Amino acid sequence: MQGTLILIVDDEPQNLAALEQILSHQYRLVFARNGADALRAVDKHRPALILLDIQMPDMDGYGVCRALKNNPQTAAIPVIFVSSLSEVRDEAEGFAVGAVDYIVKPVSPAIVVARIKTHLSLVRATLLEQSYRDAVRMMGVAGHYNDMDTGLHIWRMAAYAGALAAACGWSADDCLQLELSASMHDTGKIGIPNAILRKSTKLDAVEWETMKTHPLIGHAILSKSDAPVFQLAAEIALRHHEKYDGSGYPDGLAGEAIPESARIVALADVFDALSTKRPYKEPWPLQRVMAVIQDNSGTQFDPRLVELFVSILPRIMEIKNNMDSRESAMIQDAATGLLKQ
Repeated sequence: MQGTLILIVDDEPQNLAALEQILSHQYRLVFARNGADALRAVDKHRPALILLDIQMPDMDGYGVCRALKNNPQTAAIPVIFVSSLSEVRDEAEGFAVGAVDYIVKPVSPAIVVARIKTHLSLVRATLLEQSYRDAVRMMGVAGHYNDMDTGLHIWRMAAYAGALAAACGWSADDCLQLELSASMHDTGKIGIPNAILRKSTKLDAVEWETMKTHPLIGHAILSKSDAPVFQLAAEIALRHHEKYDGSGYPDGLAGEAIPESARIVALADVFDALSTKRPYKEPWPLQRVMAVIQDNSGTQFDPRLVELFVSILPRIMEIKNNMDSRESAMIQDAATGLLKQ
């Protein structure tokens, strides 16, 4: 905690001294006595949190807070107003300009310490959540790193899976969890030799048996974490090649013995594979794709999920069109970059 830096801004030396006495044994502190100096201190020190007076000469605290929130590089720094202005309208304006809290002078040391700890904990939680999502995305990309070019496949099929889960009655939080987990369904391909992943012709029997180990590899990797998203990802990785009639792998599970998460992802995965261009094929027309999916209802796919998928096809196509536009823009940007080299 001693390494955490807090900026204290107040034009009255006695107020700065009082806050220094309360906080100096727990935090590193920097000080500013007006708005302009406060903004310069933020640029120089990048504090973890700011205690900000309102009534200051030249630029008041509201103006400082607005400036910070309008700058993308400083917008995330939490600002707590510390002011003698105690009217409700003053506090309301403080929150309106972007502050996370409001403390009225004269301050209580216990309240100041508690509020700071709370907001620093929220910042750490936000950073941890971002790191968590970054890890999920990296694992998703890793699963396809040595595979043939699949563009936005993992994000597109994950979005399809989330939409289908919603149609199944999953909660919004669970649908989001499924989307994150679905992106990691092929993590096990990390353990498959490049010669197999990149082979342009049909795999022979030995190569196919090797390929069929990727669900086990993915499960072994993802199940190392106790986090719910990785536990769900491990379940999906292990079971997304099982088939409803029991003819899939690795264990030949059938029907509802296959987790619903994996049954959803299996359908979303095949729809995306058939409906988009791959190095080895052109995209199939929608009518042909849906004919294959419906023909495999009850064999490869859960019949109930097929019915639901058909019922939300407009939403699925909306997702596809949005993703296709993003992919086209990415390709165009890459081509432009090559021309400039």
